Amino acid sequence: MEIDSHVPQPRPDSNSSSNPGHLSRRIGLLSLTLYGMGDILGAGIYGLVGKAAGQMGNAVWLAFLASMIAAGLTGLSYAAVGSRYPRAAGAAYVTLKAFRRSWLSYVVGLAALASGLTSMATASRVFSEYLQASLPQLPLSFLIIGFLCVLGGIVYRGIRESMWMNAVCTIIEISGLVLIILVGASYLGEVNYLDARSEFNPSGELTTSLVLSGAVLTFYSFIGFEDILNVSEEVKDPQRNVPRGLLFAVAGASLIYITISLIAVSVVPAGELAKSSRPLVDVMAVAAPWFPSSVYSLIAMFAVANTALLNYVMGSRLLYGMAHQGLLPSALGRVDARTRTPHIAIATILGIVLLLGLSGNISALAKATSVLLLVCFILVNLSLIKLKMDGPTPPGTFDVPLVIPILGSLACLAMLVNAKLPEYLVAGGILLLIGVLYFIKRPVESAIERMDQE
Repeated sequence: MEIDSHVPQPRPDSNSSSNPGHLSRRIGLLSLTLYGMGDILGAGIYGLVGKAAGQMGNAVWLAFLASMIAAGLTGLSYAAVGSRYPRAAGAAYVTLKAFRRSWLSYVVGLAALASGLTSMATASRVFSEYLQASLPQLPLSFLIIGFLCVLGGIVYRGIRESMWMNAVCTIIEISGLVLIILVGASYLGEVNYLDARSEFNPSGELTTSLVLSGAVLTFYSFIGFEDILNVSEEVKDPQRNVPRGLLFAVAGASLIYITISLIAVSVVPAGELAKSSRPLVDVMAVAAPWFPSSVYSLIAMFAVANTALLNYVMGSRLLYGMAHQGLLPSALGRVDARTRTPHIAIATILGIVLLLGLSGNISALAKATSVLLLVCFILVNLSLIKLKMDGPTPPGTFDVPLVIPILGSLACLAMLVNAKLPEYLVAGGILLLIGVLYFIKRPVESAIERMDQE
């Protein structure tokens, strides 16, 4: 069967330190779990628990529990497809494998990439604003450029270096949350955790619709587990470690979220949390007044930097994987022989994010790409349904019952229908742009045939 000469050839599945043209498997289970937890936790919990308490009162933990179930269902589907197909293109590869439509894979891949790029750009501005408070003589644009270039250097240097940086940031990030759990544990049991009274729910009635409404808000704090698929080509024993790392990350983040939400409303009344711009700082001020509040600004900086780093790794591997599928220019699939990283993809992302980061407030774009990410989640769940119906599960891979991706699709659809009209409109504009790019750079016809040979 003839293959287009400009398309990168299939990659071997070995650890292959002897093959400088391919990524190297250097990520173990612990590093992968920390990668997933760092991506999920991010900086969102430091502010999100207050907003959720404004809707749910003391019952805010139920919103996180409902979100955990919804994210867990899709997480199980991601674990199953990641074990079957440990490829850098992640969801884009899986949808192409299932539905055999290059345009659909192209849309899924670039939609996921758009979410990562806007997250990076937002993180670069937040980090630089924190830093500028200590270095007011430096312009914000200079700090944004410096921050992104340093991140680019780390990601280019190698996946091992990126994982070490992620491990340091994640441990600091988790330590800040564990500290709240330690100083606030003695307050547990002080309030009624089924009391849902809030400004928006003065009667305090706890209903299914209230829990689902709160879950829509808190669900976004679980986004990040899907990025594990994009580094699966660099994971040791991916058939076992990809699903285990993904599920450990979701479980660990869920335990922290629910515990923090219980402690937060135990220490500070839910109504006060809802009005606070720094709810966890307020919790620490009551539970441990001796602890300097400025330390939490530093912890938040590490959390923000980690979010940007992990999205950078994800985005570069996604471009690399899609190039190897024949969906993007083959140059993006090149790997530096010395660092074993996709250097062209890394440089491309740096250029795009610099433009976004320096352009100003992109919050509307960030919200819209969350809508696109939910669409990707639904398509991955549907892909697993299709793959399971097409044939038996490959031996030695992680599997889930058919009901899991069905429920995962429905849970994500429930979140999707609660998005606001402006978010739909911006998301539609992004999809239109992706469609134009698809017709400018039509994927090669042999992409599916090549995939079947891998």
